[in-house]
Amino acid sequence: MRFMPRLLVLISLLAGGCAIVGPDYVEVQPGVDGGWTAQMEKGLEASRPDRDVLAEWWKVLDDPVLTALEEKAVQGNLDLQTSLSRLRQARLLRGISESDLYPTLNASGVVQEERGSESLQPGAGGTEEEYYLAQFDSAWELDLFGGIRRSIEAAQAEIGAGRADVRDVLVSLMAEVAVNYIEVRTYQQRLDITWANIRTQEETYELNKSRYEAGLIDQLAEQQSLRNLETSRSLIPRLTIGLRAAKNRLAVLLGQEPGSIDELLVADKGIPQVPPKVAVGIPAEAMRRRPDIRRAERLLAAQTARIGVATAELYPKFRLLGTIGLEAITSNFFDAQSRFWGIGPGMSWNIFQGGALRLNIDLQTERQKEAMIFYKSTVLQALQEVEDALTAYAKEQMREESLQKAVAAARRTEFLARDRYDAGLTDFYNVLDAQRALLELEDELTLSRAEVASNLARLYKALGGGWEYYENLLGQMQQPEAIGNE
Repeated sequence: MRFMPRLLVLISLLAGGCAIVGPDYVEVQPGVDGGWTAQMEKGLEASRPDRDVLAEWWKVLDDPVLTALEEKAVQGNLDLQTSLSRLRQARLLRGISESDLYPTLNASGVVQEERGSESLQPGAGGTEEEYYLAQFDSAWELDLFGGIRRSIEAAQAEIGAGRADVRDVLVSLMAEVAVNYIEVRTYQQRLDITWANIRTQEETYELNKSRYEAGLIDQLAEQQSLRNLETSRSLIPRLTIGLRAAKNRLAVLLGQEPGSIDELLVADKGIPQVPPKVAVGIPAEAMRRRPDIRRAERLLAAQTARIGVATAELYPKFRLLGTIGLEAITSNFFDAQSRFWGIGPGMSWNIFQGGALRLNIDLQTERQKEAMIFYKSTVLQALQEVEDALTAYAKEQMREESLQKAVAAARRTEFLARDRYDAGLTDFYNVLDAQRALLELEDELTLSRAEVASNLARLYKALGGGWEYYENLLGQMQQPEAIGNE
């Protein structure tokens, strides 16, 4: 034990004289300045959005059914559960990396009866002896060059990426539930419009049929009205198929079987109406809020740390090794003479591996460059998504306004055409054309209203809204560190 103080002094000097190798990560920022390219019109405002409104943006649509569905989605969506599982896995991997900082301790033991060979040892063999061995082996790698600490740094960054991935899934989930719910209401309203037109066309057909049978009109008008009626009826199966598919998609988003939420989707609700004002803030705020950008930044940080892990392989590894135990050939196993121990330093060094170590450093460095490119690409795609959503939201409202005027004119046209036809002032073709145009325009208006509401959901998704409110709920549903703050 006389050399142990000197050994401890040597270890302290080595630890104090070595630094963590590899590049230190410097956090990158989106670096987006200025305002949006899209025009702030049709209720869009560049003012800072209220945090609570952004966290629960679907409530601006004022639809209790949608709010209930959003809550069910957080509780049951399988993609969200998968992302939470990956986050927990990342935390476990960090724990595994941290364990390398601590000593290891292994135990082993042997009890056996031995008999020597008389052929190999004449005069000495043939005796039977009992052999006992119990020992503890310990090893501790001294992280003098920071390879282990860099691996922990990478694992910690992976946790941040996993946390951002959960938030990104939440953002997408909230928007997808809203869009699919709007689609369900759209199909229901389209079916109502189609049935209303069918009833009007049935009245027209019955009138023409009675007139034809009375010899007041020829068969052409009667068959034209029948063709118009059956064409409209043929739309019902297609719309019903679309409604069923939309309901099924919504149920699966909630992690439930198709048909399980039909009672919530009774056709007594229209398409949600958008609010008169929508605050969208500025690009820099949106980019900081978006979890996909945060995830890309954390992946870049993790890859930067891996360069340090690879660089540490160029340097020697120092270990402190120790063994203590009992060994005896007789039954006096616990006697003081049976004790043995050993302690001392060990060292290993990958001196030559055909250039593989430096090539691995180059590989990790190139992967860091790739991660940086991915980060920049993510920022650009995020900007594009918001700009597209802003334009689509405003311009579709303009289209809806024009369609409202067109529908009003079509209804008036259909009324006048039927009135003039009943008075014998025009032929049936004008009625036929007016009814067909009315159905098409009413259907287009319904689709446009739905697109406006859906575009609002896509806009809030592009702004990164929807994950803040439910982090508290998820923290209650899962373990205490389900998401947490960094």
